[in-house]
Amino acid sequence: MLAASLDGLTEDEVRRKVVPSKTTLLGLVKHAAFVERVWFGEAVTGAARAGLGIPETPDESFDLAETDTIESVLADYARAVELSRQAVAGLDGDSLLSGNRRGPLPLRWVQQHLLRELAQHCGHADILREMVLDARSGSDA
Repeated sequence: MLAASLDGLTEDEVRRKVVPSKTTLLGLVKHAAFVERVWFGEAVTGAARAGLGIPETPDESFDLAETDTIESVLADYARAVELSRQAVAGLDGDSLLSGNRRGPLPLRWVQQHLLRELAQHCGHADILREMVLDARSGSDA
């Protein structure tokens, strides 16, 4: 689970940039909350991203505010997941979600897409966590 990639790390470690992109461990979890809101807020309800309180672009969703902490980002992610569950309660996999920018998509497609994206980000998190922990130990492995 992506949230578990933060377990046992300090606030500084989860913010540490170990790759040239904006990708950090905390940023990945913040991005996952964004993804939940895009696919189950925007796609299900048709609400605009601004109305959902999320950035316009995925790249912006990795930006960390000074006030972002492990606790606050995990809580926001948990809220986003709960809202996703509420948004699709009573729907089945064949239900069409009309709010996506690409046009109507079946719920099953959205769920599979989200699963693929989260799996990819879990892989990123594994690598970032390994690099952070390696830096903690000072290893040159």
